[in-house]
Amino acid sequence: MCRNIRVLYHFDPPVTEAEIRAASLQFVRKVSGFAKPSAANAPAFEEAVGEVAGSVHRLLDRLVTTAPPKNREAEAAKAKLRSARRFGTGA
Repeated sequence: MCRNIRVLYHFDPPVTEAEIRAASLQFVRKVSGFAKPSAANAPAFEEAVGEVAGSVHRLLDRLVTTAPPKNREAEAAKAKLRSARRFGTGA
């Protein structure tokens, strides 16, 4: 999976439209192989990003859980610590 695509579900504060769009853009870039499509492919590329974003939004709206929402700062700190352990860099 793309490293730039992050978990978007069940955070406090909730995910934003910009975060959904960014994840969708990364997904379409990955599956298409284009970081930036040509002018000829741009309409299809943008349509795909919009469709993926719509699907993600519907998915997130329909998911249910009884767990409390995750704190963004705490999750980011845990990820930074995991990265430091994995790659041996200073946290």
